[in-house]
This record gives sequence, C-alpha cells and structure tokens, in this order.
Amino acid sequence: MEHKTMIKKRNILLVYLFTLTTFGIYGIYWAVSTKNEMNRLGAKIPTGWLIIIPFVNIYWKYKYAEGFADHVKKDNQKWFWFILFFLLDIVMPAFVQSELNKIVDSS
Repeated sequence: MEHKTMIKKRNILLVYLFTLTTFGIYGIYWAVSTKNEMNRLGAKIPTGWLIIIPFVNIYWKYKYAEGFADHVKKDNQKWFWFILFFLLDIVMPAFVQSELNKIVDSS
C-alpha cells in the first residue's frame, strides 16, 4: 500500500489554529488520527482513550514517541522524542506533522 493513502497531509498552522479555536479538542483528534496513521506504518501505539486518563497518558505519550521514532523518523531516539514531547508538548504537532507530510510528499 502506498504511503500517500495511509497518511493525510495536513497544514501545520491549521492544526494549531483548529486546536486553539476548539479549546484543545482538535488537538486530541489530531493525536488520535496521527496515531492511527503511524500504526498503519507498523507502530504499536495503544488506544487514544488513554490520552484522557491522568498519569496513564504519560505511558501513551511514550508509546506515541516510540512509534514516531521507529516508524516515521526512523532514528531510534524514542527517549529523546518522548522527553521533547513531554516537556514541550506544544511542539509535538509541528515535528510529527512535518515528518508525516514528508512521507506523503516522497510517495
């Protein structure tokens, strides 16, 4: 299957704009959507429901960073991405969507 059909190209600025205008709801939708796309690439990120459970969402974020590092970025730096996403959560959509858009563009 071609990567283009597995991943949706999104405008990064619109991701932030929609997240702000929906008071974060679009951000959760975006995270679950990109999780599903990474899972189609081979990642093993658990259900998005874990995002809303306190403390368990830390585990979810680790699995998300692991999937991003192993199947999108392919740099095997899951701890780096987890720490970055955990400490600077605001930059996560920019990094993730940028890399997913590169995959779409290269297909």
